[in-house]
Amino acid sequence: MSIEIDENLIISPIMSIKPEWIDFNGHLNMAYYNVLLDNAFDSVCTFLGLGPEYAKSRRLTTYTGEIHLCYKRELHLDHKVFGTFQLIDFDEKRMHVYQELRHEDGWLSATCEGMSLHVDMDGPKVAPYPDDIYANIQNLAKKQASLPRPENVGRKIEIRRKGV
Repeated sequence: MSIEIDENLIISPIMSIKPEWIDFNGHLNMAYYNVLLDNAFDSVCTFLGLGPEYAKSRRLTTYTGEIHLCYKRELHLDHKVFGTFQLIDFDEKRMHVYQELRHEDGWLSATCEGMSLHVDMDGPKVAPYPDDIYANIQNLAKKQASLPRPENVGRKIEIRRKGV
């Protein structure tokens, strides 16, 4: 799965929605937004050197530690979508990431903020990135430094009460 870079934003290849992903409401079931965003993230991992070959040869990989998904507009079977990726922050073991799932026409369907963990598969345990991979992440951070911080980053779930 190859990616594009547009204005330093990473863009996944176009993805299709499968018929079995459509729920009884006639739109994409909520679980499959995660599948599509995860597939888009996999293309970024490969770009950074963290893809399937990395896991196989080095016994190191990424796990999702946490995500916050916001549904903005429903998707249907005939829709084609792509994911965008922005690195918000990182350290020697983690990446704080922001993704958007967009219709091929450009409108926003969902946003996802997440924490990706670098994992030694022999533990499994969270472990530092090797120097070469860490350098790739640093290079991406430099390229994306000029991107504005997305407004949905840092959101929390709450019920706002009037007069409280």
